[in-house]
Amino acid sequence: MICPKCKNENVTIQAVNEQKLVTKHHGIFWWICIGWWWVFVKWIILFIPAIFSAIFIGKRKKIKNITKKKHVCQNCGYIWE
Repeated sequence: MICPKCKNENVTIQAVNEQKLVTKHHGIFWWICIGWWWVFVKWIILFIPAIFSAIFIGKRKKIKNITKKKHVCQNCGYIWE
């Protein structure tokens, strides 16, 4: 492996784990079968508990891990994928 910046062959490859916070959503099948009436029922009948859950519980989050290879030149410190 050769560094594109300084043309040196002293290059190491490292695995880097990147984390991303993603909001979970329901799929189209859930909205067709359940969601169209459940949201209506929740806000009409369960208005007060629904407000408290929206304020205090919030949205459902999920962490997505992505592993990438990074090349690091030991001579000049240049980093590329």
